[in-house]
Amino acid sequence: TQLDMEMSFANQEMAYREIQGMFNHVLRLIDVEMPADWPRMTYAEAMRRYGSDKPDLRFDLELIDISESARLIDFAPFNGSGTIVKCIKLDDRRFNLGDGLTRKSFDSLQEFVKRYGAKALAHAKIGFVGQVESAMREWLRSDETMTNEGVLRSSLLNAIGLDSVKKLLIAAEVSPGDQILIVAGSKSVVERSLGALRLELARLYKIVQNNEEVAGKLYKSLIVTEFPMFEHDEETDTYIAAHHPFTSPMDEDLEMFKTAVNDPAQHHLLGLVRAKAYDAVINGYECAGGSIRIHQKDIQALNFKALGLSPEMARERFGFFLDALEYGTPPHGGFAAGIERTCMILCGTENIRDVMAFPKTASAQDLMMDSPGEVDASQLKELGIKIT
Repeated sequence: TQLDMEMSFANQEMAYREIQGMFNHVLRLIDVEMPADWPRMTYAEAMRRYGSDKPDLRFDLELIDISESARLIDFAPFNGSGTIVKCIKLDDRRFNLGDGLTRKSFDSLQEFVKRYGAKALAHAKIGFVGQVESAMREWLRSDETMTNEGVLRSSLLNAIGLDSVKKLLIAAEVSPGDQILIVAGSKSVVERSLGALRLELARLYKIVQNNEEVAGKLYKSLIVTEFPMFEHDEETDTYIAAHHPFTSPMDEDLEMFKTAVNDPAQHHLLGLVRAKAYDAVINGYECAGGSIRIHQKDIQALNFKALGLSPEMARERFGFFLDALEYGTPPHGGFAAGIERTCMILCGTENIRDVMAFPKTASAQDLMMDSPGEVDASQLKELGIKIT
C-alpha cells in the first residue's frame, strides 16, 4: 500500500519536484491537470488558518482568531491561562443554510466538537429582520444595547450580554446574515476541534458541491512544509520525535536545537524546532509524506540526547545507522506515497473500503486475518514473555 522513494544528495526542492511530478502524472489518468508547481504552506500556517496539517482547500472556511477581543470580556472560559478563542464564520446566503443552524443541528455540532476536546461550542448570528444591510451594520457598531427578537441571536447572550456579543461579531468582521461558531481553550484543542468542525460543516451542507466557484476545480493540491521536529508528551513532560529519530532539523533552527538539548533550562525550545519534513495533500488527504534525514554524526547524537537516549542505548538500538554515519553518509531523503489513498482520489470516493479489500479497522484489527488474536501459554513460554 506504499510507494517509497529514497534519494542520495537530496534536498527539499528535489523531493517536492518528484512528489509533484509523480502525482501530476498519475492524475492525468482521470484527465485532471494539476499545476506544475503546487502551492506551499508551512505547518504553522495550515494549523492557524485551517486547524489541520492536511487542509482541504476546495472551500475557504478559515479559522478566525478573536482572542484579543474575547480576553477583554469578563467570562471565565475566555480568560484562562493559555486560552485562545477562534471561530468559523458561515455566510448563510453563500452556503445555502437558509435561516442558519437549527437548534437540533447546533446541539449535534456541540457534541461533535466535544469529541475533539472542546468543552463547548458557542454561536452568534446577526440577521436582517426586514432592515437594509447598511442599517444593520450601523446598529452592530453602535452603542445601542436594545435588540429586537431575531436581529441578533447567540448562545452567549445570557452569559456575557449583548455588548460583548457584538464585540465578538465585530472582531470576526461579520456582515448581516453571517453566523459564527466559537470555541475557546488551549491552542491544540481549539485548532483540532474547529479543524474537524470545518470538515463536518462541508460534509453536512455539501459546501464543495454547492459552490459554483469550485465545481469544476475539485482537485486542490498543497505541499505542507516545516513540520515540528518534536511533540510534547504531557504525561511524562518529555519530547518525542514527531516523525522518526533521523529527521533533520531546519538549518535556521540548528542553533536553537543545540541550545535546547544542551541547556536543561531551555529544553522547552524543542517544541519550536522545525524539521525538514513535508507532506503532499490533495483534497484534504495526505497522499505522501517524507523528510530529509540527518547525515551528520554530531547532529544525530544531539537528536538521540534530546529524546532521552544515552549513547549506549542509541548504539544498542541504532548501531547499524551510527556505523553508516562513521563512513560518511551523503545528504539523503525522500517520501512515501500512499497507494490506497491515491486510488481513493482517482476513484472519487472517501471510503478506503471502496479501493482496498479488508483494510485495517480504526482499532488496527485485520478482519481477514482475525488479527490481533489471543496468544496461548505455549507461545508466551517459547518467547519468554510473561503477562502481569
